[in-house]
Amino acid sequence: MIKIENLTKQYGKFTAVDNLFLEIKEGEIFGFVGPNGAGKTTTLKMISTLLKPTSGNIFIDDIDVSKNIKEARNSIGYMPDFFGVYDNLKVDEYLEFYADIAGLNKADKKKMLGELLELVDLSHKVDAYVDSLSRGMKQRLCLARSLIHNPRFLILDEPASGMDPRARVQMKDILRELKRMGKTILISSHILPELAELCTSIGIIERGKIVISGTVDEIMKKVSGTNGVRIKVLNNTEKAINLLMEEPLVSDIYDNDNIIEFGFSGNEEDMANLIKRLVLKEISLASFNPLQSNLEEIFMQVTKGDVE
Repeated sequence: MIKIENLTKQYGKFTAVDNLFLEIKEGEIFGFVGPNGAGKTTTLKMISTLLKPTSGNIFIDDIDVSKNIKEARNSIGYMPDFFGVYDNLKVDEYLEFYADIAGLNKADKKKMLGELLELVDLSHKVDAYVDSLSRGMKQRLCLARSLIHNPRFLILDEPASGMDPRARVQMKDILRELKRMGKTILISSHILPELAELCTSIGIIERGKIVISGTVDEIMKKVSGTNGVRIKVLNNTEKAINLLMEEPLVSDIYDNDNIIEFGFSGNEEDMANLIKRLVLKEISLASFNPLQSNLEEIFMQVTKGDVE
């Protein structure tokens, strides 16, 4: 759905984004990660048509953004890291203002605003003044604003910044629901564990270039060469360890009573065959689970900067 080629942005002699390539498939939640000054926000603004690239191309559904800005904007919903709100307006008035800008007719506007307020869990605040809302509520309201024209592609710059844990959980639930609705989402965030949990793919940017991208597991395998696995056995723990030590795709075995963790460099079919061999050797498996990759460790390995 989104294809970026040779994207570059220069400010005088300083290169903020350097010949960047990126592709985001339809229906993905793509996480954009990078240290301070890496070029994340600059890239998001160029994709959003708010900043003109020095060179390069951006395509959204095969639309050349630079040549068809108006058409591209119809497909884009942009939520910046810093957004303005009109404090003297009520929640419904605020959204009606942006619905009028988007050109919605009266019937469509009423239906859309009701659905958006329900989606972001603000129906009970419809008559509240914007300045009375908590930070989390204001951010959900801004997300609703970006959805007014029903875009297919959402660009969210630090959407959970400054939120308390409960508000971040609410935001994640909303983003998952948007994905179920068919939206494609590009999200920038410095809350790395939440990106690993939420995103289908990750791109790590440093000094204006993508240094690595893919699913978290794919990136972990690229960096370390293996994926982590944890198994729980009900019997024959020592026998299970000896069998694993004979497996060429298994490495770094760690034993803690009946819990065994190890690195695995094979694919899903290899994993299925390994489980089968353990069972045939009368090893009773209570569980067999991939370990959740640590995005913060990956980030520190592939970048030289500091986390934001």
